[in-house]
Amino acid sequence: MNSSMLYGVANVAYITAMMAYIAYLMTKKNAIGQAATTITVIGFISHTLAFFMRWYEFSQLPEMSDMGIVRAIPLTNLYESLIFFVWCLILGYLIIEFKYKNRSFGAFVTPVAAVVLAFISLAGISTDIEPLVPALQSNWLLIHVFMSFSSYSCFALSFSTALMYLIITTDKKTDSSYIFWTVTLGVFIVVLAAMGLDYLKFKLPGMGSDQFIQNYLFKATFASPSLGVVFVSLVVSIAFIFAIWNWGGSLKNIVLNFGISPQVLDEITYKSIAIGFPIFTLGGLIFGAIWADQAWGVYWSWDPKETWSLITWLVYAFFLHARLLRGWKGHKMAVVAVIGFVAVIFTYLGVNLLLSGLHAYGSA
Repeated sequence: MNSSMLYGVANVAYITAMMAYIAYLMTKKNAIGQAATTITVIGFISHTLAFFMRWYEFSQLPEMSDMGIVRAIPLTNLYESLIFFVWCLILGYLIIEFKYKNRSFGAFVTPVAAVVLAFISLAGISTDIEPLVPALQSNWLLIHVFMSFSSYSCFALSFSTALMYLIITTDKKTDSSYIFWTVTLGVFIVVLAAMGLDYLKFKLPGMGSDQFIQNYLFKATFASPSLGVVFVSLVVSIAFIFAIWNWGGSLKNIVLNFGISPQVLDEITYKSIAIGFPIFTLGGLIFGAIWADQAWGVYWSWDPKETWSLITWLVYAFFLHARLLRGWKGHKMAVVAVIGFVAVIFTYLGVNLLLSGLHAYGSA
């Protein structure tokens, strides 16, 4: 058994757990909830074993023989970093589940993991183990990437709990908070579905994920050369988002049945960001700048990745500033938390796949 097989077991477990958590949310049967937790734990164990096995496999490459085990950590490309992000996310979720004795969070957290895993498959991201490029041959790799993705997982948890907060605290369809979360959720699902259609229609053997997305992104729907296809895509998307807006309130009653208080959700959102922000500041920005100086001779070059990392940092800095100094709570903070994670997604995936720069090696 190799790391790929163990990752496969983890992938199946997480997707199965997602369906079980959603079923638990709908039926409120403890047996289903216990099964969901058990499946998640099994997936996490398999995931952990796969990570360390891939680390060992990476260290055995002839090119890595003189670099030491620390530099062989499998966090050197898009596939490995996404897999590590999911690992951090599931670890954070399990801690929350056991601390707060509530499985309802799983129905909102595990879909994030499932979407990441689906993206890996839809984008055709390479899973090959390859030697490090020169810029990555540094001891800073371990600490910079590890801390960055640890913070990303904290932000993902805050996104999930903030979204839950908005769901259970908004009543009127005309409220700005209600419109925000329903439209955000609808757009998120529409974009993922459009990427799936791109993959089904245009994916060619041997084409890398960066080539595919840069050349064919939304070409099957919104960017199609056919005006008719574009029109139908827009109409269907608007109708779908409208449906979520119209019936989104029914989700509130389902979530409320599990006794999750808005105060608890607000607390978890704040604590997740309060933990993730200093980790991101130190590991993502400061250590990243030091590594950049050693690799490229400059601390900051306004590379697209650096610029969007700064934007992400400013969003979460605003969150903590408004919370601690201005006393903001509730809807405003939940909206900022959701916007912050959208910035995280673009900082990592959008920049890597759509823009060029010094961090372009992470695209394939």
